[in-house]
Formats: sequence, C-alpha cells, structure tokens
Amino acid sequence: MPRLGITLAVLALAALLAADLAAARVGGGGSFGSRGTRTYAAPPATNTAPKTAAPIEKSMTNPSAPAAGSAATGGFASRFGGLRGLLFGGLIAAGLASIFGVGALASVLGFALQMLLIGGVVWLVMAFIRSRRSGEPVFASAGRGGSMPVRQPERNTLANGASSAGAATLSISQADLDSFERLLADIQGAYSREDTQRLGHMTTPEMLSHFSQELANNARRGVRNEVSDVTLLQGDLAEAWREPGSDYATVAMRYALRDTLIDRSSGRVVSGDAQRDEEVTELWTFRRDDRDHAAGWQLSAIQQA
Repeated sequence: MPRLGITLAVLALAALLAADLAAARVGGGGSFGSRGTRTYAAPPATNTAPKTAAPIEKSMTNPSAPAAGSAATGGFASRFGGLRGLLFGGLIAAGLASIFGVGALASVLGFALQMLLIGGVVWLVMAFIRSRRSGEPVFASAGRGGSMPVRQPERNTLANGASSAGAATLSISQADLDSFERLLADIQGAYSREDTQRLGHMTTPEMLSHFSQELANNARRGVRNEVSDVTLLQGDLAEAWREPGSDYATVAMRYALRDTLIDRSSGRVVSGDAQRDEEVTELWTFRRDDRDHAAGWQLSAIQQA
C-alpha cells in the first residue's frame, strides 16, 4: 500500500505538471470570464464556430438561477472565498507583478503553491485508497447534451454576422470589428512579454487576475510563454447586446499562432513547436464600459469552440 501511494502520487504530480506545461498562450485553452447576464448562456453558432462553445468554468458572475446539477453558486460561500478569492488574489498578483516583476512574485508565492499541489496529490491518493476499500468510484462524470445547428464556413475575415445569428441588439461597426482583431494580437503579445500593465488596459480586472496568476505560475516553474505570428484566419460576430452601463460583443475567431513554452535559464523549448503554426478557434467576449467609454473595448471572457 505505501508503494502504491507513492506511485500514484508521482503519477498525479507528473500529470498536473504536464497539464501546466501544456497550458500556454492566453487563457491556456480554458473557458472563463464574464459575459454579463449571458455568462451561462451558450453564444449562437457562427460560420467560424459552428459547434456549441464550451461553457464558462470560472466566472465572477453569479447566476441568478443556476441550472439543475450546477454548482456555480458554491464558489461564493465566503466573502473572499472561492472565485471571489481567486479574483482578489489575482489582482494582488497583478499589482505585485507590475511592481516587482513576475519572477519576484513567483518566488514569494512558490512555497505556498507547492504546498497546495502536494496537498492535492495527497488528497487524490487517499481518496483512491478509500475508494478501493469501499468499492465506490472516486469521481463521477456527467454528459453534456445539446448542440447548436452546424453551418459551413463561408467567410475568411472578421465579419459582422449578427443578423444571421439573430441575437444582436447592439450595432457593431467595422471599426469595432477592427478593434477586436487588433486586440487579439495585442493581448497575445502583452501576455508573451509578461506585461501585466499593458494587459490591464486591454482586459477587465477579472481577466487580468487570471492572466496574472498564469504568468506567476509560469515564472514559478521557470518557464515563459512565447507567442508570435498571431494571424486571424476567419472570424464573425456571434452576438452583441447592451446592458445597463455596458456593451458586450462575442466574436468567434479562428487564428494561427506560434506558441511555445521556453525554459528561462537555458532557452530550451519545453512545449510547443517554434517552427510550426498552431490553429485555434475560440470565442472572445469584449466589454465596453459607459463610465470609461474612451477606453474602448476590453476582453471580458474566453470560451473554447
């Protein structure tokens, strides 16, 4: 039994580290952020993203009526716990990173993060041992049903497809679409440079908190994310709407980029291929605040397509 526990601990730790190393580029392939009152509603299908988008996994938006079986409200049990604590900690991380640099921040947080990782591995091992004794499974999974109608791609540029989606209540101009395309490249570039100050101008505080924690984790592991040659291949507007005090627009984008993780000390490529383009399809939601309309659009959510 001790050998089994050690083996499982090593395998679990390796899996966690492999997952961390695979999580490069902005957002690391996750679905998180806020889309206002539509945070937990799937965006309409578009030519660029004809399938149902992955649901938001982490958000500061508390659904007023959670779906059956959802544990979305479980993250708000305490004033600074759960997802609120994640945001609070992420904003502190962003502030410290902008003052001392991402590497210094990682050295401060490294010990605590390692202890959390070890504690998680121990919990997994103990849960497995208990399940073997009781004959019950450790985890249970639930399927996700339903999908949006599939439509074949027709456009190769970022286009206003709101009328076809039939859900837009806000007029989006070509200048707005150009801004979305520009933000795609600028945000990836700032993330690659670990420029949290610049990211703060182009993203909401919630998104900045996520990115800051990702950058701190990279620095703690001794790697940096290098993103280059970001090129929009196809995109269109899924929906755009107005809420009190804010405008929202969700855009489906298929883009190419070169995305690698680099060892900070040796310069060796740890993950990815610096010589080959990778294609990604995601839905990015942008928010424009009435209180600071001159600041323009900011990234408020990312969903995988």
